[in-house]
Amino acid sequence: MEFSTRVEQVSISGIREVFEAAGEDAINLGLGQPDFPAPGHAREAAVEAIRAGEADGYTENKGLRSLREAIAAKHERDQGIDVDPDDVIATAGGSEALHVAMEAHVDDGDEVLIPDPGFVSYDALARIAGGTPVPVPLRDDLTIDPAAIEAAITDDTVAFVVNSPGNPTGAVSTESDVREFARIADEHDLLCVSDEVYEYTVFDGEHHSPAEYAARTDDGAPENVVVVNSASKLFSMTGWRLGWVWGATERVERMLRVHQYAQACASAPAQFATEAALTGPMEPIHEMTETFRERRDLLLDGFAEIGIDCPTPGGAFYAMPRVPDGFVDECLDRGVIVVPGEAFGEAGRGHARLSYATSTDRLEAALSIMADAYDAVV
Repeated sequence: MEFSTRVEQVSISGIREVFEAAGEDAINLGLGQPDFPAPGHAREAAVEAIRAGEADGYTENKGLRSLREAIAAKHERDQGIDVDPDDVIATAGGSEALHVAMEAHVDDGDEVLIPDPGFVSYDALARIAGGTPVPVPLRDDLTIDPAAIEAAITDDTVAFVVNSPGNPTGAVSTESDVREFARIADEHDLLCVSDEVYEYTVFDGEHHSPAEYAARTDDGAPENVVVVNSASKLFSMTGWRLGWVWGATERVERMLRVHQYAQACASAPAQFATEAALTGPMEPIHEMTETFRERRDLLLDGFAEIGIDCPTPGGAFYAMPRVPDGFVDECLDRGVIVVPGEAFGEAGRGHARLSYATSTDRLEAALSIMADAYDAVV
């Protein structure tokens, strides 16, 4: 059998390999999804739409107009950005949003700068689009460094990806750094793909988007920034598979061409649910964020007692401590799933990624086991 060169360049995520190797009773600190239920009003909206027969057919390729209006209102409310609902595409999760952004802008041999360590899809999706991912190391505090991005630009560079709050690091970019991302995109005429799926889970500082500071087109959209977001992490709706991408009209029209033929439209029930989540009460989301903050503090205190150094994550629900050789294997052998840092890029070597999207009791049990694992290798 023969297969395309593009698909042969990618493999199944190392994260999944770790999961599959673990026992059924393991404490899973590798799973990247909130351990909270989706908002009740979002679930009910989907049920009502199904019962009324409103979710049986295709929606517009871009998604329900009412959903896109809710997404536009969300960005005006949260970032003060005027988004035209016609410049929004509802996608099958943030993953498809990233995919259509890459496919619409990357040609064979084009370079895409990605954070290292960074979310595993950035590398794979750049390759599938025919491009060449170029890893850009992070600062010691695991934040994305605008100067490092600018230094990595070549004549072949067409885009760079930023992610705040970040996966796998939990790092939150400062306003000054985000302004620099926008400047770099505009001055070098590059596309900045801003992955903002953890936007609501910020503990320290505030979330900022490059779209707030980028140069505008005549219709007011950011010229060189596309924004990816999703109900998955904002509202604990990972299984609903509803994300979105927005940007300048010309960019959206090209991304829509990919989306139309690959997906047709996002799931109709999920669109109704996400519209309700966006327009409904935010108290459950604030409570979820506060719970993650408490768990983060518990984890950092536990690391300090063990002697493990960990940059303080300002958001998301991940930590990426520096760990000695053999630590990850010792954890896995003892029934605690953590992901080796190199699964997220070569610069992640010497780290491990942990998700604290699990109960306090399980975190405390995991910390006790990790202390034993640490003692076994130092």
